[in-house]
Amino acid sequence: MDAVATKSRDIDWDGAKAPSLEAFEIMAQAAFDRLPEEFRALCADVVFNVTEFPEDDVLKELEAESPFDLLGLFSGVGLPQQGFSPQTGQMPNTIHLYRRPILDYWAENDESLGAIVTHVMVHEIGHHFGFSDEDMEAIEQAAG
Repeated sequence: MDAVATKSRDIDWDGAKAPSLEAFEIMAQAAFDRLPEEFRALCADVVFNVTEFPEDDVLKELEAESPFDLLGLFSGVGLPQQGFSPQTGQMPNTIHLYRRPILDYWAENDESLGAIVTHVMVHEIGHHFGFSDEDMEAIEQAAG
C-alpha cells in the first residue's frame, strides 16, 4: 500500500464537514484575537456578523452577479468620517463575513481557510479605518 492510501485510511472522511456557522464564528473571533491590540482597540464598537450569504438588497446595491461574489462587507461610517461622537440613531459599524462564499473561495484556491477568513476580516476592518479597496491593494503590494 502506498503512502497516500495509508494516510487516507487514517482520516475520518465520513465525519469531514465544512465548518458550521458557529465554528466559523469561533474561527473569525480567533482571527480577530490574533490581531495587534492597537488594531483591535480601534474596533471596540464594531459589530461582527457571520451569515451564510449577503442579503439580497446588498447584492442588488453592489450589482453582484452571484451571492458568491461577496466574501465580506463593511457597513457603517468609517472612523475618518465620524465626528467626535456618534450621531443619534446611527447604526453601529458592522463587519459582515459570508460563510458560504468564503468556503467556495477556499475550495477553489490554495490557501488555508484561516488565512482567508483573516484576510477578509482585515480587509473589512480597513474600510472601518477609512481605506478604499485601492488603498488596501497598494498596502498589500507594498507589504508583499
